[in-house]
Amino acid sequence: MDPVEINAGSWYLRALRADDRVDDRPAVLASCLDPEICRWRRRPPPEHAEADAYVRLRAQEWARDERYTWAVCEPTTGEMLGEIELAAVDLALGTAEAACWALPAARGRGMTTTALSAVLRFAFDGLGLRRVTYAWAEDNVASARVAVKCGFRPELIQRAAWVVEGRTTDILVASRLATDS
Repeated sequence: MDPVEINAGSWYLRALRADDRVDDRPAVLASCLDPEICRWRRRPPPEHAEADAYVRLRAQEWARDERYTWAVCEPTTGEMLGEIELAAVDLALGTAEAACWALPAARGRGMTTTALSAVLRFAFDGLGLRRVTYAWAEDNVASARVAVKCGFRPELIQRAAWVVEGRTTDILVASRLATDS
């Protein structure tokens, strides 16, 4: 499937780009240097070549229907401020895993919740998915708020499943079904 653009009201979602008109690599690099993002999410090394490879890989994964990733952008400038993804996409089973991050300038403005909600509508209505999961480290209060605001329902705790700042931590897993209201 070709990348799909989504108008999410105050935010514009599009495929990551690195071309002569739009270059998301600086935002990807910034995400690799941000302590809060790196605390909770695995990021590539903060190098230009790694950011370039990251953007190219996201395009390849979209083309293979493995992962759909959106740059969450300011609508007038197109500046990338965060990322929303549907990973581990299985169109035959109708499942995927949602994940996201936001740069410091975009935090606390409702961007992630708005963008993820728009992606969930696309997942259920556009892709025909029946189930999307969302996981976060137990201490990640911001991700927990996003999960609640986006209507994810708690399912389980995976004990000592991730390593955060050199120590194991539990992760919480929640899901949203196409039939959830």
